[in-house]
Amino acid sequence: MPDDLENYIRTIPDFPHKGIMFRDVTTLFADPRGFRMAVDRLVAPYAGQRIDKVVGLEARGFILGGAVAHQLSCGFVPVRKAGKLPGAVLSQAYTLEYGEAVVEIHDDAIAAGERILIVDDLLATGGTAAAGISLVERLGGVIVGCAFIIDLPELGGRAVLKGLGMDIHTLCDFAGA
Repeated sequence: MPDDLENYIRTIPDFPHKGIMFRDVTTLFADPRGFRMAVDRLVAPYAGQRIDKVVGLEARGFILGGAVAHQLSCGFVPVRKAGKLPGAVLSQAYTLEYGEAVVEIHDDAIAAGERILIVDDLLATGGTAAAGISLVERLGGVIVGCAFIIDLPELGGRAVLKGLGMDIHTLCDFAGA
């Protein structure tokens, strides 16, 4: 396959709801060359910077975040759907392009002043990432950036995160929802 990551990502129409064009990165993850290319490109802007932990957003952000944390030689922290973490947590409600949700982080996962990179597969409306940002900041973490494979520019997530003062790194764009 060519070096364009878009070629590794399949589109599934009307999932999870009619009118949504779901960008499925599992096909990218299944291809060793594509997966390595994506992780290397997510890591590149942050190589050489001090990053204490990568925060991966539920659920594909776990796969990417773990790989990125490994490459950056730092810790990994999951931000999970409500009720999935066993310890004491902080919670944050948010809206996404097709509903509402709550995410959580362990209340001791990040120490004040730690430098954090937030990672997920897709930036759509920015709701999930904004919730993750809120959780990290409530724990005193300093966010150095937010990295995504895919940006859906028409849904406005980049503007939402820029409005929060975030540095954003994406690898490819897809038109439409």
